[in-house]
Amino acid sequence: MPAKNHSMTIAEEKEAIRKQALDRRAALKADVPELSRALARKFVELVPIPTGAVVSAYFAIGDEADPAPLIEALRARGHKIVLPRVAGRGKPLNFHLWEEGAQLVPGGFGLSEPARDWPLLDPDVLAVPLLGFDRQGYRIGYGAGFYDRTLQRLRAMKPIVAASYCFSVQEFAAIPHDENDQKLDWIVTEKDAARVSLQTKPL
Repeated sequence: MPAKNHSMTIAEEKEAIRKQALDRRAALKADVPELSRALARKFVELVPIPTGAVVSAYFAIGDEADPAPLIEALRARGHKIVLPRVAGRGKPLNFHLWEEGAQLVPGGFGLSEPARDWPLLDPDVLAVPLLGFDRQGYRIGYGAGFYDRTLQRLRAMKPIVAASYCFSVQEFAAIPHDENDQKLDWIVTEKDAARVSLQTKPL
């Protein structure tokens, strides 16, 4: 992690970590398919996913950890898969049921998303994308705050499990955070999975 400069704001510290995290992840590009398969195995084997739970994933772009192997394994177990759709700046994400074979549509921020008319369904377990994380459960994303607002909304409604879906090189000693940052319940990488202490009640 970059040396902490007390004159930097939290936003500036986060931006410095984002740049370093992107470089670390880019260096893995050739190994992403293999690492993603190992990551999916750890997620399925070690994260407590109740029978019948709805699980959110995402459509990977660039050198992101690819949830495709996870989705395949969860569907084989009978779980419904939902994908996020951006509802607008400053708003929580909407989640839509992704039936096997359904085609995604172009969305905002250069993303592929569910179509607006796909059924809405809130997840019980979330595979959360990120750029960097620490072992205290704090994460850093791309800066728009969508998952923080989303986790806050879901946790006010019901017990959920929010787990990182990322590579071990994306770990930092400490992620700067404030009162708006929602912690993860689990840290999952291709190497291990660990429950974060003092979190929301498990399912």
